[in-house]
Amino acid sequence: MASPLASALVIAIDGPAASGKGTLARRLADYYHLPHLDTGLTYRAVAHMLLAKGWPLGDAPHAVEAAHLVDLGGLDRTVLSAHAVGEAASKIAVIPEVRRILVDKQRVFAAQPSGAVLDGRDIGTVVCPDATVKLYVTASAEVRARRRLAEIEARDGSGDFATILADIVRRDERDMGRADSPLRPAADAHLLDTSEMDIETAFLAARAIIDDIVATGSGS
Repeated sequence: MASPLASALVIAIDGPAASGKGTLARRLADYYHLPHLDTGLTYRAVAHMLLAKGWPLGDAPHAVEAAHLVDLGGLDRTVLSAHAVGEAASKIAVIPEVRRILVDKQRVFAAQPSGAVLDGRDIGTVVCPDATVKLYVTASAEVRARRRLAEIEARDGSGDFATILADIVRRDERDMGRADSPLRPAADAHLLDTSEMDIETAFLAARAIIDDIVATGSGS
């Protein structure tokens, strides 16, 4: 790939649920003045449409129909962040044709002249294998469960740590074990373990990686 100094800056961020990749992606997009796409919301949008219409989650033809209708410019994070939608989305994401449709839409987003920041489960491996910078953001399951519980409580909700932890472990197994585009770091991804980091520390660490690649032209 050409030096990022002379081409678009595409930042691919992958990682498991509640690893902090979404918050990090938004911070980086703001800092580098790039458009951002949380690709997980595209799967959630399909799941939300199926739930709203009362269609079975395992009904591939209806899921494919919904995937074609997803508008990347109309993703409502507030609505799509509901726990039930996330659970449904993880099941929708195993349907190969749905993945192909949404990946095509995500690649169009990434191809903007300025570049873009995309976060998800298969950005560096499938969606943008030639991204300028690839980050794999992770944290221990226990840390991620504590973060998820804190998010719920911050919204005046309540949750049980053990239940949330079990849910995260199940989602990891489903995402990492699926046959089509499993969650895994790209061979040339930079690993960022945020277990002992707050968001500011993670942001500065990611910036250091990105700035070094941009300065040296040593991206993918």
